[in-house]
Amino acid sequence: MPALKPTDYYATITWAGAVPDGDGLRAVASDSLTLGWDGPEDEKHGGRTRPSCSRVTSQHERGTEIANVRQLSVLSQEELNAIAADMGIEALDPLYLGATLVIEGIADFSFVPPSSRLQAKNGTTITIDMNNRPCIFPGKEIEADMPGYGPKFKPAANNRRGVTAWVERPGVLTVGDKLRLHIPDQRAWTPEAK
Repeated sequence: MPALKPTDYYATITWAGAVPDGDGLRAVASDSLTLGWDGPEDEKHGGRTRPSCSRVTSQHERGTEIANVRQLSVLSQEELNAIAADMGIEALDPLYLGATLVIEGIADFSFVPPSSRLQAKNGTTITIDMNNRPCIFPGKEIEADMPGYGPKFKPAANNRRGVTAWVERPGVLTVGDKLRLHIPDQRAWTPEAK
C-alpha cells in the first residue's frame, strides 16, 4: 500500500530564485532552478548536511552537523499577499525572504503536513520538512529598501512563512510548472492512542 496519496491539489510556480553565497538573505530571481541532491545549484542553503541552528537546539548543540532538510524555502503567493497587506505595503517581493520557490493555488500552504511532496510532471520532487518560522533576517532585507517596514515583517508573517523542503528527486523546476501535492496516508497525530 502506498505511503503517500496524490491529491487533487495543484500549485503553479510563480517565482523561482536562489540565495547566492555571501552575507545576507536576498535571493536572485530566475526563470528555472536545477535541483540536485544538494538542493538548487549555487544556493547558499544547499548541501546534504548543514550546521544545526537555533531552530533545533532542543535536539542538537548549535553548530552540530545534521542532515539538511532546509535546502529550499517555499512560499505561497496567497500568504505573501496577506503578509504585505498586514505590513501596509502593496506587494512583498520574495527576494527579501530568501525564497527558493513561490507557488500559487494551495490554501493554508504553511500548514501542509510534514513529509508531503510537491511533484512536477517531469518527476522532479521536493519533500516538505515543516512550517518555516518567521525570523528577523527578512526584516533586515526589507528595511534596507523600505525603511520603517522591516520590523513589521515578523509579526505579519506569523503562520504564513511557508515551508522548508529538501530534494527527493533531482530535476528542473521552471516558473509556470504545475506541482501536485502528495500527502502522507495517515490520520492526524493525537497524544491519546486510538
